[in-house]
Amino acid sequence: MRIVVADDAVLLREGLVRLLAEDGHDVVAAVGDGPSLVEAVLAHRPDVSVVDVRMPPTHTDEGLRAAVTARGQLPGAPMLVLSQYVEVSYAADLLADGSGAVGYLLKDRVAKVEEFLDALDRVARGATVLDPQVVAQLLAGQRRDDPLGALTARERQLLALIAEGHSNTAIARRLVLSNSAVEKHIGNIFAKLGLPPDDAQHRRVLAVLAYLDAWRRPITTRP
Repeated sequence: MRIVVADDAVLLREGLVRLLAEDGHDVVAAVGDGPSLVEAVLAHRPDVSVVDVRMPPTHTDEGLRAAVTARGQLPGAPMLVLSQYVEVSYAADLLADGSGAVGYLLKDRVAKVEEFLDALDRVARGATVLDPQVVAQLLAGQRRDDPLGALTARERQLLALIAEGHSNTAIARRLVLSNSAVEKHIGNIFAKLGLPPDDAQHRRVLAVLAYLDAWRRPITTRP
């Protein structure tokens, strides 16, 4: 794949470049600030970009905002955002346009090379991938006024796996279900969330957005 890397920390940036090159990928640009990320994405139109949330000048959310800006100018540009901490609203901001091809991982996940590369590949192919720790916090933040209250426990379990970016086949294997059973459960999830018939991938993104919206209020931690 052709990849853009954006991180102001030189050691991490160069480490990512080497890791990706060793896996056979072509890093077409490695930059250290938001405007440079936008320029690189528009110039190279990479298969996917790896972006740190924190970038100069304030080191808060410049990387995220640059990723959103780049997707605004190049709709659907795949973005895998890395963060030091869980912040559910960041994931929701990335997903807001409903087109998918976005990921939100904690930086610790990079150390788990196979998981990181797998997530990168799934995002490049159009999937939505949330870090399992993000999903775990969402599940831990249940409220009495649960907007997902109509879902069964099994349907919630499937929706969590959809949020992590797993395919129907992977979900079936993990839960020891048939593919047809998984498809039936997912159809029920879409129906209960009021998602109209549409492209299957788009409906998965909308379901994840509903999932995030249901739980992000109790999660207040910011990087």
